[in-house]
Amino acid sequence: MVTRRGALGSIGGAVAGALAAPAARAATPANWSALAAAYRMPDWFRDAKFGIWAHWSAQCVPEFGDWYGRKMYIQGDPCYEHHLKTYGHPADTGFLEIENKWKAEHWDPEYLVKLYKKAGARYFMALANHHDNLDAYDSRHHEWNTMRVGPKRDIVGTWEKIARAQGLRFGVSNHSSHAWHWWQPAYGYDAEGPRAGQRYDAFRLTRADGKGKWWEGLDPQQLYTGPAMVPPDGIASVAAMNDFHETHSRRWMEFAPENNPHFVAKWLLRQKDLAEKYHPDIIYFDNYALPFGTVGLEALAHYYDLSIAKHGQVEVVATAKTLTPYQRTALVDDVERGFLDHIRSEPWQTCTCIGDWHYSRWRYDAKAYVPAAKVIQRLCDVVSKNGNLLLSIPMRGDGTIDGEEEKILAGITRWMARNGDAAIYGSRPWRVFGEGPSQLGSGMHNEGKVEFKPGDVRYTTKNGALFVAFLVWPDEPVSLAALGKDAMPDAEISRVTLVGGGRLKTERFGTGLTITLPRARKDEMIPVVRIDGGGLI
Repeated sequence: MVTRRGALGSIGGAVAGALAAPAARAATPANWSALAAAYRMPDWFRDAKFGIWAHWSAQCVPEFGDWYGRKMYIQGDPCYEHHLKTYGHPADTGFLEIENKWKAEHWDPEYLVKLYKKAGARYFMALANHHDNLDAYDSRHHEWNTMRVGPKRDIVGTWEKIARAQGLRFGVSNHSSHAWHWWQPAYGYDAEGPRAGQRYDAFRLTRADGKGKWWEGLDPQQLYTGPAMVPPDGIASVAAMNDFHETHSRRWMEFAPENNPHFVAKWLLRQKDLAEKYHPDIIYFDNYALPFGTVGLEALAHYYDLSIAKHGQVEVVATAKTLTPYQRTALVDDVERGFLDHIRSEPWQTCTCIGDWHYSRWRYDAKAYVPAAKVIQRLCDVVSKNGNLLLSIPMRGDGTIDGEEEKILAGITRWMARNGDAAIYGSRPWRVFGEGPSQLGSGMHNEGKVEFKPGDVRYTTKNGALFVAFLVWPDEPVSLAALGKDAMPDAEISRVTLVGGGRLKTERFGTGLTITLPRARKDEMIPVVRIDGGGLI
């Protein structure tokens, strides 16, 4: 207890301090209007244009592609068959055991980050957790994390230190909100065959079952999230079981599990811990808008408030998917593996991968990765429409990338060294994004339907110059209708040059500007032309 004199002194000092200092800023309310009012688009994101993503988790260990952790519990799926032959029946050896087989024993993060920076990435993203619900960082609120399981290392923290040391902006991706429904097949069983009706490991394992095992002290139900859409007994065919999973847990759900409020509360704690511990410049939410109603809004408000406290304004980026125009005033829209058919007024992002999101040995053996030329085509297309490209390079469970991926990165590196500073970094869209014979649709997961053709071009502007990327190197002159005298009667074109080369032969007509390019040399792709003049921008 303080003395009267001390109490008065404390009160007087507090009053004087209150008069001298401005009131502390109130926290941003967890609603869309408040988030939109607080948000601003950081210049660094508008200028960066290209990021590389390490979408790396224990699901890379089997080298069998995407969503292995879920599909290994679906009888008849190739992942189920692979698991049966390689690791055993999922009633005996569940994905819990695969989590611990992730050792990252050959991981050289400094080599990889330097390689990605050389390839032109201006930001680097690390996967913080996936739908399999293992946190790849020193998680305060989730016992299933890589400090205790698998690599026994702070994966995110290691990436973060190295990326920042290389001068890259650093991001994390959070996919864990879907774990509660994604994991439900692990509570199922074989509908047919010699072990029909025997429940898989998630249905039966408890913390007590770990005694004497590597996971002693850990509760499998905290990994698998608990039963929510468990197949009932008596399903007697593989088709019926698969239909049950498709109808129930396969849906992409953003609402909270009705009987598991603990999962939602814990998700928020984990997300706040991730933001506070690593101060990411960008957070990728693998969600349609944000998860769990006001809980997702609270997570975003907390993230923005951390940035405001540090910088005085929002200097960070959050991305989510399928956002409405109004929601796009509060965070960035991410178009997964897809295109847009128009220029957006606000910056956006597309995320894609040169293979499967999780490492697939088949891709390497078949040389079936997306080649460097297609990556650059995507980059030019996205940037011309005011977007950024986030590119995933799949990693093996041991922490390495393969030789085919290194070749693709080398091709990206060559192109970016020649053209990146001119036409990509810090550029802005022109009056139109481009022209040519290929017609693109808008939406997610439509990238496999596009094959660019000669005559497809994309425009960007920077420092008063207009840049034209030819998505396929032309063998004959190309006429650009957008630059013809009919389209731009007041424009004057004084100089046309090949970036990294010399002046080009041109003729300007009412119908277009005709440009003749030299033949492509070995390893050359997607030429970029610079156009200078008056009245162009």
